Amino acid sequence: MDFKQKLTGLIDQLVAQGGSDLHCGEGVVPTIRVSGTLTQLVSEPALTREDMLGFLTEMLVPERKEAFLKTQEADFSYAYGDKARFRGNAYFERGHIGIALRLIPRVIRTMQELNLPPALEGFATRKQGFFLVVGPVGQGKTTTLAALIEKINLERTEHIVTIEDPIEYLFENKRSLIEQREVRVDTADFSQALRSVFRQDVNVLMIGEMRTPETIATAVSAAETGHLVFSTLHTNNAAQTIDRIIDSFPPEQQGQIRIQLSASLAGIFSQRLVPRISGGLIPAYELLIATTAVQNLIREKRTHEIQTLIETGAEEGMIDMNRSLAELVRSGEISPESAYSRALNPKVLERLL
Repeated sequence: MDFKQKLTGLIDQLVAQGGSDLHCGEGVVPTIRVSGTLTQLVSEPALTREDMLGFLTEMLVPERKEAFLKTQEADFSYAYGDKARFRGNAYFERGHIGIALRLIPRVIRTMQELNLPPALEGFATRKQGFFLVVGPVGQGKTTTLAALIEKINLERTEHIVTIEDPIEYLFENKRSLIEQREVRVDTADFSQALRSVFRQDVNVLMIGEMRTPETIATAVSAAETGHLVFSTLHTNNAAQTIDRIIDSFPPEQQGQIRIQLSASLAGIFSQRLVPRISGGLIPAYELLIATTAVQNLIREKRTHEIQTLIETGAEEGMIDMNRSLAELVRSGEISPESAYSRALNPKVLERLL
């Protein structure tokens, strides 16, 4: 059987329907996600183990496929000619092989095209600092980071290094020099790659995800020593993000990282993708800017008060998630039901509507 042709057919259907994800598994009909909703490709038969092994042969080099069959987990990227690029994860469930593919557009969209706030652009002009894009899985964090990096690439002459697992968006050198390093392909792990950054004359650093205290500590140190650092975390809002970072360290180290974070943090952007009434998705968001007041709250262990600063900090450029959701409802972009389902505090949203 021509497994490449079969895989190509599934990807063509995903792209044609404007989908974001393709799910394949043994004994299961292929399923795609379009505008946040899962849909089975009912015209396709259930996939077999032979199909899954054939797909893996197409997407993984022999060494990676062999390693996957031993470890039963694999993260990878897959290029579908010039049409599309995917971030992939292969796994086992109940002894069966599964593959999840997330579509990564070839074209890096601008912040305006992504309906992101103009205030976000200011972080692409900074010379140093630590900026985080946060939110649950699948909410467009990587796409937002790519837009920020591409803005720097188009407007500044900087040396940009990305450390990713796997590489997602592919950048081309414009005014900047961009080097993209993939974990397990170009470097052993995030920590080793980050330690090397200090010897590579880097101006801007993008870390695909901060997974360990060592990675976080090195990223914060890089921001302190004159680098502009971008990264992501799977957290819900700004205050939770700060607590998560500090709590990831042993108690005896938390005081030091708290002081370092308060000094180096530039901002935190939290986003959710919400179904549009007209079709597709649109982001709702929260933006924390690290003002002197915010820095003081971090140092003084008063992160629970940060939400109040965001809600009252519009004049300083801050954006409150509930106000963002309310504005989308008032402008007819999203339904009230969609807004309430994304609100962290529905009672506050109710007052705004």
